[in-house]
Amino acid sequence: MQDDIEKFGDIASLDDNIEQFLNGDGRDLYGAMRQTPAEHQKDSSKGFTFGEVGCIRTRNSKVTCCHFSSDGKLLASAGHDKKVVLWNMDTLKTQITPEEHKLIITDIRFRPNSSQLATSSVDKSVRLWDASDGGNAQVRFQPGMGQLLAAASDKIVSIFDVETDRQTHAFQGHDEMVNYICWDASGGLLASVSQNLVKIWSLATGDCVQEFNSNGNQLHSCVFHPNYSSLLVIGGISSLELWNMAENKSMTIPAHDNIVSAVAQSSATGMVASASHDCSVKLWK
Repeated sequence: MQDDIEKFGDIASLDDNIEQFLNGDGRDLYGAMRQTPAEHQKDSSKGFTFGEVGCIRTRNSKVTCCHFSSDGKLLASAGHDKKVVLWNMDTLKTQITPEEHKLIITDIRFRPNSSQLATSSVDKSVRLWDASDGGNAQVRFQPGMGQLLAAASDKIVSIFDVETDRQTHAFQGHDEMVNYICWDASGGLLASVSQNLVKIWSLATGDCVQEFNSNGNQLHSCVFHPNYSSLLVIGGISSLELWNMAENKSMTIPAHDNIVSAVAQSSATGMVASASHDCSVKLWK
């Protein structure tokens, strides 16, 4: 598996002109996307950059989900091959868990501040894994931290109080099935993604406070950028959409050769990861 790793020198990275995008001026940004690795290192200190820094391929198996550990040292991914792949961010080496689900893995999440991670599967089971030794046990899922739990079912996003087991919110407004949900860093906003629309919900008011239309693209996943709270990274068909919510402007980054099924971020490293049905996971920064 280690031989499959491809290291990239910041392909399609964005120079400090993207700072204009975050400040409201999005002119001619696509033409500024190509630069050498040395230029990227030099310009990265001046402002926001976003470029591919690594890629792992999973031997012709579609990747459906990925997640960073709290310290940013591990990235876990999974999908159609029913196994968990652990990616060491320091060495860029990988390890595959010996055990597996019976069917496709649909989601993966690290327990906060822990090497334990949970996976859910089409086989209707949830498993708890320990990245430090690869062992596993089948258990009921419990959030490691946080009072609220978000869950999407069909076109509705529900919020539950974990301690009281009570539903506190029911967000409705999508006209298609919700594919993906994600919290912002403060826990005050929740993004929900359907094929044609992204909605931003406020827990304080219970209302949708902002929307992003797909404009013909098919949307599948999203994550708030670890360093820019007003920037949402949205996975579509082969591309990433960077949505500046403060200015309500967006730009498109070519990323994969198939659906971007999941995205993840690490506040510890500033990394964003994208997983795709093209059998790869890519790193961006």
